Amino acid sequence: MYDYISNYLYRDILSLGLVKKPKKVLDLLSLLALQIGGEVSVNELASALAVNRKTVENYLEVLEKLFVIYNLRGFSRNLRKEISKTSKYYFYDLGVRNAVIRIFNEFNLRDDVGQLFENFFIMEKIKLSNNTNRPANFYFWRTYDQKEIDLIEERSGKLAAYEAKWQKKTSKVPDEFLTAYQNSEFISLDKENFQNYL
Repeated sequence: MYDYISNYLYRDILSLGLVKKPKKVLDLLSLLALQIGGEVSVNELASALAVNRKTVENYLEVLEKLFVIYNLRGFSRNLRKEISKTSKYYFYDLGVRNAVIRIFNEFNLRDDVGQLFENFFIMEKIKLSNNTNRPANFYFWRTYDQKEIDLIEERSGKLAAYEAKWQKKTSKVPDEFLTAYQNSEFISLDKENFQNYL
């Protein structure tokens, strides 16, 4: 499986002629795969890969164009404490993500189940929007004091906020979000109810 993924990515990346070192792209994917659901620092990625920031930005753009990764940006409208200039990256296909880091353990033996569930739900929500021709904007929300929401869906001027946890657990919407966006809807998701929202 890993050989298939690496050959597939090498072929497509090389055919675009935009990448000089395809091995670095696979290394970049490995770094992203290990931090799905976390904010990504392009400077840290550049340092880890021993390349410059512009190169990392170019590689990320190529991977987005190939529909390997999706860039989820931060949401902000009016709170000074909100973070809006950072990104999180999710994988369109979790099989690709698992192949890149070579982890194929059974679900009950994994320590990244929460990350997988978050990635799965967010990408399925985005795909559903695209496939049903119901355009929406998607973001994550976080404040500088670490209050966050996994996914914000903005459609027709309305906001729906989703917090995804694999284990059933009622998530509380941050007070700052409710105050700033009073007409928004907040949904707490888990493995038992997520299908109601897809």
